[in-house]
Amino acid sequence: IASRGDSVVYGGGRVGLMGTLADAAIAAGGRVIGVIPQALMDREVGHGGLAELHVVRTMHERKQLMAERADAFIALPGGIGTLEELYEVWSWQQLGYHDKPVALLNVDGYYDALLAFMQVSHERGFVSTPQYHALLVDDDADRLLDRIREAAAKATARDDYSKI
Repeated sequence: IASRGDSVVYGGGRVGLMGTLADAAIAAGGRVIGVIPQALMDREVGHGGLAELHVVRTMHERKQLMAERADAFIALPGGIGTLEELYEVWSWQQLGYHDKPVALLNVDGYYDALLAFMQVSHERGFVSTPQYHALLVDDDADRLLDRIREAAAKATARDDYSKI
């Protein structure tokens, strides 16, 4: 992300995969913006080396600010918080709250079982065909970033055309 000149907007933590992501982006010369709730900041898990660190009151405020600041959403391997946030931004996309790309990086098949479930949900009619295909999935980070850029360009072209 940093090598492409893009910024990272993320949860603001200094531990785990979030911290590793931030550290790698910073080391590559990237701009990293964190958004963390006060409760997590109080536990001293906030990253101190970011270009911006926004401390908010609640998780809802965190997700709202991250959504406002981001141009796309990428889920890396993670736990229930990652899944909750992935499904939230994907459902916001379906509801028309945003038209930003939503993507999932499937490192080492981490999300294979989830993707199989999503396929069943689609086949049984719980996820529409357009929404099912709107989720960008790849196991290669560079290829996924290219696909995100393509999807963002198409969304921008649609927006520009609708303003004519």
